Amino acid sequence: MFSNKIQTGLTKQLNKESESSQLYLSMASWTERKGFEGICEFLYDHSNEERIHMLKLIRYISKRGGFIILDNICINKITYGSLRELFQILFEHEKKISNEINILVELCLQEKDYFTYNFLQWYVEEQVEEETLIKTILNKIELIEEDKGGLYLFDKDIKNFHKKK
Repeated sequence: MFSNKIQTGLTKQLNKESESSQLYLSMASWTERKGFEGICEFLYDHSNEERIHMLKLIRYISKRGGFIILDNICINKITYGSLRELFQILFEHEKKISNEINILVELCLQEKDYFTYNFLQWYVEEQVEEETLIKTILNKIELIEEDKGGLYLFDKDIKNFHKKK
């Protein structure tokens, strides 16, 4: 069993992962309506990946004798001015998640919960990959700017981005 502070922190994080999944899902739907087949598949896949992150936390909490509380999550933004705006929002969101993981890791050290600290190392590594991936996509979008041919090729190419991780 872990402390109430750790329980609260882990519960907060699993809800952040659920929020991430919903955010990616709403963005996937928007890009699908805009005709970006590759980008929507990338985002749908990432939505599922974030859900798996949430489930990993739920399973850990259960193994340690804790309990979970799921928040109601509502994603308000359903339209974007551009792909650049969409991925910029994602990048800022991933940086926020990284910060939350850092806070949770620090709490584990303060509480001397080395089991949870060790468990969270996977999330630390995952966040480095997530931020790098989204920043790479943002850089590519900035290179393309409004080039329709470039957008077309990028949309086809992004289908393979998640497989490179």
